[in-house]
Amino acid sequence: MSDSPYHDDHGNKDATITNKAGMGTMTPAHRKSGKTQYVGGGPFLIGDSMTGGYGKGPDILHDCTIAVDKGEIAVIVGPNGAGKSTAMKAVFGMLDVRSGSVRLDGEDITNLSPQDRVVKGMGFVPQTSNIFTSMTVEENLEMGAFIRTDDFSDTMEQVYDLFPILKEKRNQPAGELSGGQRQQVAVGRALMTKPKVLMLDEPTAGVSPIVMDELFDRIIEVARTGLPILMVEQNARQALAIADKGYVLVQGQNAYTGTGKELLADPEVRKSFLGG
Repeated sequence: MSDSPYHDDHGNKDATITNKAGMGTMTPAHRKSGKTQYVGGGPFLIGDSMTGGYGKGPDILHDCTIAVDKGEIAVIVGPNGAGKSTAMKAVFGMLDVRSGSVRLDGEDITNLSPQDRVVKGMGFVPQTSNIFTSMTVEENLEMGAFIRTDDFSDTMEQVYDLFPILKEKRNQPAGELSGGQRQQVAVGRALMTKPKVLMLDEPTAGVSPIVMDELFDRIIEVARTGLPILMVEQNARQALAIADKGYVLVQGQNAYTGTGKELLADPEVRKSFLGG
């Protein structure tokens, strides 16, 4: 990785891989979406004071807030069972937010289905089952552009520029790739939608330290185009090292919030979550 993971120039690089004007339209598979309302102000994406859980089960999140602005990398860390992935899924609409709200680019999207949130500009990469193993690399990327009606060939070339190994293996079934290469396919497919925000759930899970460093370098590169990145990460120390903003969750609640540098320097955070 680069010597200095903190970049003062987040947001002023080539933004052609992002979509500041929104996306196309599609008929949602989930028809229970509600209305949205423009509220304005605040961070570009925020899950604000979220309390909720899955179905009729108990609350997992308790007044939890996470947010990210344009050009930022925000990371969610914490011990196992802290609700990190649950918080990400709540922002994406995969569980019931019983109180609180989710706002994207000034619009309250709390009542939208995940499918409609994708149309609004959310690119989400789950931790597992995030590629089509029987399809080729290029077919996976084409699937990422399913909501688009324009020519997406330029975006595909940008993804190939970001992940050169994918261009080399574009005709190979994605299931034959290494774990790190599969993650690149998953991220690349999300970028094919030209999202307004990119959400990554444990992107380095199960990969080697070298591959983790490479993935973090690419994540930094994407953020420097101005695209906000919200990421759940188990490798807390390494994730905070590249983070503009960090959230430490404990039992579904905000325990510590600050810049990545502040959290790395906090003695309580270091002692409790970073191994001293």
